[in-house]
Amino acid sequence: MKRLFLLPLLLASVLRAEDAQPKTAEEIIRIVQNSYALQNYKMTGELRDDNSGRSEPMTLTMQDRVMRFLFKNPPPEIVHLDMNTSPATLYQVRAGGSSVVPNAQHGNKVRGMEFNYEDLSLGFLYWPRPQLMGEDRVSGQKCWIVRVTNPSSQGPYYVVDLWVHQGSGGAAKMAAFNRSSKVVKRYQVTKVQKVEGATTLKELRIESINPANDSVIGRTYMKLDDPVKNN
Repeated sequence: MKRLFLLPLLLASVLRAEDAQPKTAEEIIRIVQNSYALQNYKMTGELRDDNSGRSEPMTLTMQDRVMRFLFKNPPPEIVHLDMNTSPATLYQVRAGGSSVVPNAQHGNKVRGMEFNYEDLSLGFLYWPRPQLMGEDRVSGQKCWIVRVTNPSSQGPYYVVDLWVHQGSGGAAKMAAFNRSSKVVKRYQVTKVQKVEGATTLKELRIESINPANDSVIGRTYMKLDDPVKNN
């Protein structure tokens, strides 16, 4: 079975090629959610700001339905997402202890990058009443387009569109909109690699967008090394 490891939205699933038939939006979102349970890997990598060149080393582990992002540069920080709850719960560990990241802080940047805590929380995967908007291709691969709408006034995003790869169940692309229907964030996988028969993420591009003119105002790349199986 081919698997596609794409982070943070973009993780493997158990969707087989023969199962890649048109599905409801709820089923597609459930495939993405359930994919996390299969992961048991550790990866090193970095976040890199495209404008300044500043990089932030990181270690990512996935085990027992928990994703942990470890940042060692001062001030050290661990952000972990517990997917044993619904919706998943995002915690931040700093000097002094661990606490749940409040919704009011989800729009804050992680380590000063274009990656925010809402992106790490994956909260939009739990928004009710997703809609199947059609199909498209990303890098030549067939994808479903699923739209989710924020049921509350909290958070930096109002609508999120996800391009979910039909062959793996992983999301290959994302666009987030504000309440004026303007794009404010874009994600896209730009490089992948083959590891032990699996297709794994090599590079993910994260762009913040000026909603007034659709120009890119900030760009961060997440780069990951080969995954290592946890014991």
